Amino acid sequence: MADVPVGGRPFQVEANGINVITDAERRGTPRQLFWPWFAANVSVFGLSYGSFVLGFGISFWQAVLVGIVGITVSFLLCGLIAVAGKRGSAPTMVLSRAAFGVRGNRLPSLISWMLTVGWETVLTILATFATATVFERLGWGGGTATKIVALVVVSALAVAGGVLGFDLIMRMQTWITVITGALTIGYIAFVAHRIDFAAVSALPSGSAQNVVGALVFVMTGFGLGWVNAAADYSRYLPRGTSGRAVVGWTAFSSSLAPIVLLLFGLLLAGSSPELNASIATDPIGALAAILPTWYLVPFAVVAVLGLVGGAVLNIYSSGLTLLALGVRIPRYAASFVDGVVVVAGTVYVVFFAGAFFGQFQGFLITLGVPIAVWCGVMLADIALRRSDYAQADLYTPSGRYGDVRVLPIVTVLAGTAIGWGLVTNTGAAWLGWQGYLLSPLGLADGWSGANLGVLVALVTGFLVTFLAGRGRVVAQERM
Repeated sequence: MADVPVGGRPFQVEANGINVITDAERRGTPRQLFWPWFAANVSVFGLSYGSFVLGFGISFWQAVLVGIVGITVSFLLCGLIAVAGKRGSAPTMVLSRAAFGVRGNRLPSLISWMLTVGWETVLTILATFATATVFERLGWGGGTATKIVALVVVSALAVAGGVLGFDLIMRMQTWITVITGALTIGYIAFVAHRIDFAAVSALPSGSAQNVVGALVFVMTGFGLGWVNAAADYSRYLPRGTSGRAVVGWTAFSSSLAPIVLLLFGLLLAGSSPELNASIATDPIGALAAILPTWYLVPFAVVAVLGLVGGAVLNIYSSGLTLLALGVRIPRYAASFVDGVVVVAGTVYVVFFAGAFFGQFQGFLITLGVPIAVWCGVMLADIALRRSDYAQADLYTPSGRYGDVRVLPIVTVLAGTAIGWGLVTNTGAAWLGWQGYLLSPLGLADGWSGANLGVLVALVTGFLVTFLAGRGRVVAQERM
């Protein structure tokens, strides 16, 4: 834990917002990125993805391939974008201004803000449901009062981390990593006897379309949900830090726990049709139901802390994104505003909405399309640059990065329109308008559930920017 790059002020509100981090404040090494990224992705919610992936109608071995490839590749994208943080020492959605222009970047910033706030809400919802389920099994009551208390506690932890900022987050994530990692190993040990290898091996194989659909879902549920925040933590690293090390530690730290959890979740869900079905309505509570009673309290701790670990990073990054949108309030106030939005969304889903999984999948895929286009644009822009960012120009519309860059904005809009036409979300009725390009392209029969739109959006953003943006980047770097 001595490696954690804290400044000795974990309970002091971070003064930095979307400004450039000064040389005096840059510190640490790439391996210290392990703590925030591992803690943010060690949640037992990763076990539930085993059920979600098998829900695409694929075999265990197909699901293993989907899980490993989808998680590794999507978090590799995070690592590549994290490089921009150490090269520019500013938050992700400020560095995005180099591609979109200072005011033109408000469009992707808005998309990013909706995605991060959405993820914060999902994680808070899951923590609330999990606590209620555990309390009910213990006979302590799992009704409205319990859900309210759980909501208050989880929200307070997440908002406190987001408001106080970087040093507290790094300290929190270190302890969350250690505690959650140990208790998760305990969970696996207690339920491993439920695995039925014969039942798992007998799962029938699915079509190529089903495999692709599961792959896209895994990518949007893991790495593509973090790409818009990837540079928010690497921006504190010294400018001379190895870019390869930043990529490697970000991708490794983020992928390690999800791969292990997903693989074990596949074994559990594939062994029990009843468990597989119950995870769809209560993803974490269903996992608690198979535990011995005495381990329920440790399970509640691991479940809530794991979800808080992800929510803390999201609420911190969503606050930075709100500032990048042009909202003129202090960083800590932006995080608090986002916390209020999250609480409101959680109250609606927990107390008034219906089934969870269909809405969750719809949220991931719908926002996964525009963020995939942005990710493609950002990756190409980073690849084209040969020098560090001109930091002052990231905040000046009259600077080298310009005010509004038309081509990247049109690329995001067009890529989103194409992508939404190639995805479907049957579990969320309000998204029935999507998939409008499948029939005209003759893909309605076999590929309607593959959600090709996310991959098409990612490739579109990258190719258009890489092929058409070289001249713009060269001109910027000559100024």
